Amino acid sequence: MTDKNKIRKLTDPVLILEKLEISQGFAVADFGCGSGYYTLPLAKLVGGQGKVFAIDVLESSLESVKSKTEIEGFLNIETIRANIENAKGSGLKAQSIDLVLMANLLYQAEKRPNIFKEAKRVLKKAGKLAIIEWNPDVKEKPLGPNYKIKFDKETVLKEAESEGLKFEKEIEIDKYRYGLLFCK
Repeated sequence: MTDKNKIRKLTDPVLILEKLEISQGFAVADFGCGSGYYTLPLAKLVGGQGKVFAIDVLESSLESVKSKTEIEGFLNIETIRANIENAKGSGLKAQSIDLVLMANLLYQAEKRPNIFKEAKRVLKKAGKLAIIEWNPDVKEKPLGPNYKIKFDKETVLKEAESEGLKFEKEIEIDKYRYGLLFCK
């Protein structure tokens, strides 16, 4: 297997999302969706009865998601331009979401506690928060931002739990990233 194929396998969003036990009909919020790397695979997993809310602060990212949505023919994706670092920043109804996904987001955020508060607010009673972040222990390339701006698991655990989210389990992703699953 070439290095390029190894990286592709490591970064396959479907392989990662399968570990989150997402069901048909779920309502999912993709906080900081970017260009839709996880959004489209999420839309496939939740099916026609489900809904994916792709949320980002950048209009250019949402335009990319909209374009891909049209090309692929998805009808279950809604894009929302919002700042999830603000109180009620997602614009979603309280207790309306089965799963909030935060992938490669926290290292970019200035007000992380507010993001955790917003995730908790929108999650249904038995809702889950999935966090996928870059592992700061891996300092070599080829993937991810500079290790100096990454957050270790312990910091993320402490911040999520301080906002009332309960740690459920760690999800193995790859050596470059870690996954944590919380419940409301």
